[in-house]
Amino acid sequence: MKHAIVTGYSSGIGQSICVALENNGYVIIKLSSRLECIKDIENEVKIILKEKEIDLLVNCAGVGVFQPHEEVSVLKIKELLDVNLTAPIILTNLVLRSLKKTKGNIINISSVEATKHSKFSALYTATKSGLRDFSLTLFEELRKSGVGVTTINPDLTVTNFFDDLQFEPSPNEETYLLPETIAKAVINILNTDGVITDLTIRPQKFEIKKK
Repeated sequence: MKHAIVTGYSSGIGQSICVALENNGYVIIKLSSRLECIKDIENEVKIILKEKEIDLLVNCAGVGVFQPHEEVSVLKIKELLDVNLTAPIILTNLVLRSLKKTKGNIINISSVEATKHSKFSALYTATKSGLRDFSLTLFEELRKSGVGVTTINPDLTVTNFFDDLQFEPSPNEETYLLPETIAKAVINILNTDGVITDLTIRPQKFEIKKK
């Protein structure tokens, strides 16, 4: 029996990843602490590790903002840094010794924005680029340990991520991804000989719908 910690499990990509992992024999450990509450996360993970070893960490939770940087509130800046970057780095730190024992995997869900530079995306891109670079560098550190580290960079994916944004994916099926596509990629990564360190998944066409 393998144990996986998955953040962002309640909806969207994270929920689809949980379903796919459960169908492949994983038991999902769902953290109850808010990712902004770092001390609570630390305490919760320490309790979990007293009883279980971790085979997989999927850092999937994420929030976004796309607007002129001077219009972004300080609280929103802190939220994106905490959820998109600080929490994954700290969770990795907390479970890494366990992952070394199980020769497990870390999969970080970044964004296509980590691979390019888009208008009004400075803050979001900074957090996702930081996560991607953290992953790529950590892989070099962990190669001898047997722990795999992978970044997935999804393009526009139909989830509630866009609920509070000014745009959303176009209804044209060729212009967006489904959460299940990212979940399938996670399973493929886990079943691959060797390590896929960086994977960008994009729809064939680009088109968005303004609200």
